[in-house]
Amino acid sequence: MVEVDNQESLQEKLREEELVAVYLYTPMCGTCQVASRMIDILEKIPTTYFYIKANLNYLPQFAEERGIESVPCLLLYRKGEEMERIYAFQSVPYLHERLQDISTNVKD
Repeated sequence: MVEVDNQESLQEKLREEELVAVYLYTPMCGTCQVASRMIDILEKIPTTYFYIKANLNYLPQFAEERGIESVPCLLLYRKGEEMERIYAFQSVPYLHERLQDISTNVKD
C-alpha cells in the first residue's frame, strides 16, 4: 500500500492505475484503526487493485471536492472514475466482494 500526503500524488496515481482503492483515515480515529487492519488483510488477497492510504488531514481540498462525510472511507476507482464509496466496513469478505464486483464488471 502506498501512502500519499498530498493531492497531486493522489491524483497522479488515480490517472496511472486502472483499479484503485483509496483508504481515507485520520490517526486519532479508533474506527479507522480497525478499518486499517481490514484493509491490510484485503491487500494480501490477490487482486488487480492498487491500494492507496491517505491521512485526510493532509487532503482538505480533496475531501471538500469529493464531499467526504466521515472516516474511515474507502473510495473505489476504475479508470480514474469513482465507482463506489464505502463508509461502513462491515467485514473483510464484504469489502472483498465490493472490490471484486467493480473489477469484474469492467466495461471498456
